[in-house]
Amino acid sequence: MQKIGFIGTGVMGTGIVTNLLKANYSVTVYNRTKAHAQRVLDAGATWADTPAALTQQSDIIFTMVGYPTDVENVYFGENGIFSTATAGQIVVDMTTSTPTLAAKIAAYATEHGIGALDAPVSGGDIGAKNGTLTTMVGGDQATYALVLPVLSAISKQVNLFGAAGAGQHTKMANQIMIAATMVGMSEMLVYAKAANLDLQKVLETLSSGGADNWSMDNYAPRIFKGDFQPGFYAKHLLKDLRIALDEAAKMDLDLPGTKLAEKLYQELAEEKQLGNEGTQALVKLWAQFN
Repeated sequence: MQKIGFIGTGVMGTGIVTNLLKANYSVTVYNRTKAHAQRVLDAGATWADTPAALTQQSDIIFTMVGYPTDVENVYFGENGIFSTATAGQIVVDMTTSTPTLAAKIAAYATEHGIGALDAPVSGGDIGAKNGTLTTMVGGDQATYALVLPVLSAISKQVNLFGAAGAGQHTKMANQIMIAATMVGMSEMLVYAKAANLDLQKVLETLSSGGADNWSMDNYAPRIFKGDFQPGFYAKHLLKDLRIALDEAAKMDLDLPGTKLAEKLYQELAEEKQLGNEGTQALVKLWAQFN
């Protein structure tokens, strides 16, 4: 069985690594803050002091970090993955990043006989914990076939969409949709609360009809409890929306709904300094729930 290296043991990475361990993979991990890796270390993962050291111990190296700048540093920086990677290894970036950076990583990897995939996911912390992520992949078919068994251990659905960067483009489409449902869910709750409706009954009713959506099903119950812990950080959705709008501009597309969502999440994350809360904190722009 392939030896797995996993860089990034945050909210999502912890769930993913835990499921890889349950599937009997040998997993070596690295995180900028070792304490944040303690849960997976306790579950049986092995620690590496640098991405370079992790790479030397792994057949397939997965990365799931915060921002494209983090991805660039993990791959190309001092003590990064490519400082020790050798022909025959495979790298898989699961970070939601830019298609351009995915293509850059793939170009370097191909030149050095290394397989490369971009494989961002959807499903939040719940999907990571339950092994039910949706994984969107860009890269060549041969590398995809080699990695598919590993991705299947953490996903309910895995699809290859084309060459390097195609996975990231698909994730942008996903985030455009998620942003719209988060805005709709937030405004629905604010409206229902202002109208003095029974919010739990409203949720049960809407969930059985045409208004049902993943954001409402998974985040409205947390809002009712005053739970704004991140299943997915608000600041990361803002980052994703900015990538989506940048890519849309390159294709001469105007996405007014996505621009509105970006404006609202900018207000939440940067003006109100709530970027470290979950995306469901968007309702705080209008009302408090507890």
